[in-house]
Amino acid sequence: MSCVESVLFSIILVIVLGITSQWLAWRIQWPAIVLMSIAGLIVGPALGLLNPEQQLGDLYTPIISLAVAIILFEGSLSLDLREIRGISHSVIRMVTLGAFLAWMGGTIAAHYVAGLDWEVSFIIGGLFIVTGPTVIIPLLRQAKLRPRVATVLKWEGIIVDPVGVLVALFAYEIVKVITHESIHANYLLLFFGGALFATVLGLAFGLAISYAIEKGKIPEYLTAPVLLGLVILCFGICEAVIHETGLLGVTVMGVTLAQTKKYVSSIGEIRHFKENISVLLTSTVFIMLTASLSRETIIEIFSWPIISFVLMMLFIVRPVSIWLSTIGTELTIQEKTLVAWIAPRGIVAITVASYFASLLLKDGYADASLLVTLTFALIFITVCAHGFSIGYLSKKLGLASSEPPGILIVGSSKFSIAFAQFCNKLGIPTLLTDSSEEHIQEATKLGLNTFHGEVLSEKTQLTADFSQYEYFFIASDTFTYNALVFSTYALQFGHANMFLLPTSMSNHHKDDLPPYMRSHFLFGPNEVYQQLNWKIDNGYVFKSINIHEKHLIDRTELDKDQTALFVRHASGKLTFATLKTQLVAEAGDQLIVFQSPKSSRPVLKETFKNGGC
Repeated sequence: MSCVESVLFSIILVIVLGITSQWLAWRIQWPAIVLMSIAGLIVGPALGLLNPEQQLGDLYTPIISLAVAIILFEGSLSLDLREIRGISHSVIRMVTLGAFLAWMGGTIAAHYVAGLDWEVSFIIGGLFIVTGPTVIIPLLRQAKLRPRVATVLKWEGIIVDPVGVLVALFAYEIVKVITHESIHANYLLLFFGGALFATVLGLAFGLAISYAIEKGKIPEYLTAPVLLGLVILCFGICEAVIHETGLLGVTVMGVTLAQTKKYVSSIGEIRHFKENISVLLTSTVFIMLTASLSRETIIEIFSWPIISFVLMMLFIVRPVSIWLSTIGTELTIQEKTLVAWIAPRGIVAITVASYFASLLLKDGYADASLLVTLTFALIFITVCAHGFSIGYLSKKLGLASSEPPGILIVGSSKFSIAFAQFCNKLGIPTLLTDSSEEHIQEATKLGLNTFHGEVLSEKTQLTADFSQYEYFFIASDTFTYNALVFSTYALQFGHANMFLLPTSMSNHHKDDLPPYMRSHFLFGPNEVYQQLNWKIDNGYVFKSINIHEKHLIDRTELDKDQTALFVRHASGKLTFATLKTQLVAEAGDQLIVFQSPKSSRPVLKETFKNGGC
């Protein structure tokens, strides 16, 4: 195989493995980074099929650096200052005092436990304060934490990523000043000047692009490509001035843009494009990093000093830094406990550790050769420990939903109220939302879980806790409103979990909506908002049917006064009847139907026994 073919094969294999790992993690509910690490180790050190660092040569480090910059920019673009109202003291303390305590604690652990020189320990202790969006955000998505604690972890991860790099760089500059007589203290001014330059440049780029978009200086179809190009340019300029300040520049640029999106609506749409790029880059970069490790590095991980260091970082340094820095803040004991435990390290730590390892080895620090091994041990163990425990611990602490997946219903009507009541009797959580106080009052009086507010408002999307609800049931009386809600929440809930109830027969068959949205119309061709509410007025009821053997639900088997709504599987998963979905029920499942009280015909065949409800 030629050199070009080898590189091409490596790139294809990395991308395929990364995306496959992400998909498999979603299917089996494992932390994605754990599977990506395992996949990289198998094709790299274990089987020797792939070594991106060797195959890409001089391109390896720039590719990793650019990918990390884009990932960090995407994360900072999701930050909105309104998210931390009520928890701002906690976030500020954690990224200042907490980071400093973690730096000092990491330094002590690296010297006394891992056995590194004080100089090397001082540098690596600063670097290890990072967590980062590449590892935190996938864990938050997996655990479905409540918004408050999720916001704290997200903000900390995104802010300390560039801060950790700068702290490590600052520590390195201090070491140079102390250990080299020819270098004076004013040398540090160059470092601070570079950091200030990166901050100002990131701010300028962010303001410039937001102004250009707002004033229509860039056509819509070029907005995302231009923004991506400017992110890379900002990163490159900062790196050219002082190495490792590029991450600070792109973070400031992202935060600046995030604060302008309430004035420039297309910024929010751009972020969805960036999210897709970020997922792809996270997947591929982590495979590249783990596949490039040598077998010797993997073996070194299992040495007692390195394992001891990781355990000290997990059980002493992180908890102490969080508990001390959050004294007197808004966080509850439960929230502090979870935050003190969750601190997985990711891509930034391993890439920057490699950079400092090479610098320190050139400066004569022999034990710097352990930095990559030490960093990967910390990454892999923290990702596994926190990835597998965050769901269990958050539920035990009451910071995540322990109930089965629920249904979020938009639009309070007679049918949706009766539907929510019946679901609650089955043990299926529901939340009924409506912007009209008059519409929501009846549901509130009946003891249903309600939310009075506009689901399309930015305030609701920032503050409302919808983490418990997996299925989105849109059933208001306004056709265009329903379509807008569908488009707004489809990316958050996933298209497969979004469902629309047509408002009337007149618009039910029109081509006003794209085919993919029409395929999510609920129940059947005649079940529309007006008709279903009329049926409630005329005494129609919901029935739960126990299934005793596998059956394909055919609408022709139903009486004209019977409508199949959804199947509740034994696993707790729900499958709703739509125009395109054919319901299949297995033994142990329940079929939910809506029927006339006068209907005397048995529901379907004898294989179904009415369990009632």
